[in-house]
Amino acid sequence: MSRQFLAWGSADNAHPVDIFSLAVTDKQILSVSGAPSIKVHSTSDTDFALVQSIEDAHTLGCHHIVTDTKGARAVSAGFAGDVKVWACQDGHWSADTTASANLKRIDTWAVALSEDGQYLAGVSQDGHIRVWDLNTNGTQIRDHETKGSFGICIDLSADGRFIASGHENGGVYIFSTETGRMPFSLAGLVNPVRSVAFSPGGMILAAAGDSKVIVLYDTSSGEQIANLSGHSAWILSLSWSHTGEYLLSSSFDGKVKAWSIDTKLCVATLSETEKAVWSVKWLPKIGRSEGFATAGANRSVAFYREASGG
Repeated sequence: MSRQFLAWGSADNAHPVDIFSLAVTDKQILSVSGAPSIKVHSTSDTDFALVQSIEDAHTLGCHHIVTDTKGARAVSAGFAGDVKVWACQDGHWSADTTASANLKRIDTWAVALSEDGQYLAGVSQDGHIRVWDLNTNGTQIRDHETKGSFGICIDLSADGRFIASGHENGGVYIFSTETGRMPFSLAGLVNPVRSVAFSPGGMILAAAGDSKVIVLYDTSSGEQIANLSGHSAWILSLSWSHTGEYLLSSSFDGKVKAWSIDTKLCVATLSETEKAVWSVKWLPKIGRSEGFATAGANRSVAFYREASGG
């Protein structure tokens, strides 16, 4: 069954250059770009007002930002190799200078936060996956080795049992956080993997990138359970719906697709822009309606909601 999503509003020209990453809390959306500032917009009304601009957050711009479930903590990773921790109180974000100082010299590219915001996972250019405890100001507690290829993306399962990473050589890895070991070997993709994302229940890992195909893995066995084909350009971002019924994907040619996990079919395609959509995120559910946000080379954050009866 197809679903229809309608344009809901936008934060136009939110950044002066490409927006590379979005992070969502219950009332806000944070965005980062090749410019130094982190922008914070409200998602509690249809104006999507700018509520905060964190100036000079990253001197050379920022490529990743993540938040915990409660929206109390965020972590951003910049092009200068700097990783910063942010704390939110009453909707206002400020730097956690102690944790940021302790993480100043860590070698990481992509980052992920645990649901409770305690653990930060990062993957480096030499393929190492490391985990830090932010409740002890950034003490390193894990170091997982892969085959040494540039780690482009990383995710933590909601239940905290698994870490997954995707790499430039097409490698996809899953590690158990309990044992520190890789429970099985995954058949990777032939091209760079740009996004990995665990389903809400942690039962499925989705991975995608330059191969233009989304691969779904069963996390209990490591087996591939589906290949979702339909994109004609690099896939840049993945995001699961809150129920795990649907998966969003965005691509370099500006198309965003929604996939039914039950039927393994594309149920909606949006092509509002021909420019790269670097990040796509489901928004907190408003009533019975689902919605999501996109951002990329058009420098704006666009919001969509499900059409009634969709």
